[in-house]
Amino acid sequence: MRRVLAVLTAMPLIFFAAGCGSDGGATGAASGGSAGVKVAGDLGAKPTLTFPSGTPATKSSYEVIQPGSGTEIKTGDKVIVNLTVWDWDGKTNAAQGSSYDTKAPETISVNEQLPQVLQEGFTKVKHGGRLLAVLANDSVPQQQQQQQSAPAEPTKVFVFDVVGTQPPALKAATGKETGQSIKGVKVDNPGGEKAPTLTTKTGEKPPGELVVKTVIEGTGAKVQPNQTLTVHYTGKIWGTDKQFDSSWERGEAAEFPLSGVIQGWQQGLAGVPVGSRVVMSIPPSLGYGDQEQPNIPANSTLVFVVDVLGAY
Repeated sequence: MRRVLAVLTAMPLIFFAAGCGSDGGATGAASGGSAGVKVAGDLGAKPTLTFPSGTPATKSSYEVIQPGSGTEIKTGDKVIVNLTVWDWDGKTNAAQGSSYDTKAPETISVNEQLPQVLQEGFTKVKHGGRLLAVLANDSVPQQQQQQQSAPAEPTKVFVFDVVGTQPPALKAATGKETGQSIKGVKVDNPGGEKAPTLTTKTGEKPPGELVVKTVIEGTGAKVQPNQTLTVHYTGKIWGTDKQFDSSWERGEAAEFPLSGVIQGWQQGLAGVPVGSRVVMSIPPSLGYGDQEQPNIPANSTLVFVVDVLGAY
């Protein structure tokens, strides 16, 4: 539900700033809402809030509204949640969006990039639980507070209903080899969790359009354009066999929003089942065009072999 999360971009503490924290992630009273906020509504449906009168809370906090009875959440998990968010400004306290309206639950990584109250709060609920979180400006790292020239954002209030946990990403593509290839390009599949070998030295003329071939066909869900992907890949220049990047060589899979990469990747990976290995030839118009990049000459046709390991 990234449309709802978009309202938070002006408040970098919420989900995207590393090192966020607050004074201990205190819980609210068990019988009342966190910082006096009260939650009503059944689990599995859009909640409603009642705000206390007076000045909005200036200290971040969380409260477990329903602990849930399913699997425990651990640090490092990617939790699937329905969430609803409000601006607590002490005036209208307006709702800013809900995944119950968009019918698109969001996946959140429980890691150090979350404010401390959420890192702690999520580990106190299980699948089927409901968490209330108040995120005030005390969650903004001090250095960010000093750098911000705009007025402080209103305190945010979230209600998270935990739907489940995203399964961990694969280590490598898994599935049936298809025998597909791109003329002039060779991919060798060593099997297991070993990196494939990509060869792009050829006298063949590069395709003028995007070409995507499935080398190994996975059996997972198809990648959606608005998802974040976990992938392993190697990239080379058509015709020269010059490698310019490889996550395999770094020893760590890459993770990124599909919407934030070059058009060739956006178009080529949308609809690919998780677990697949694909080889893509990307023309300059869908790559970097006439703009030279590190290790990539201008007007290069790029060739990638990509293992789609996860999508959320």
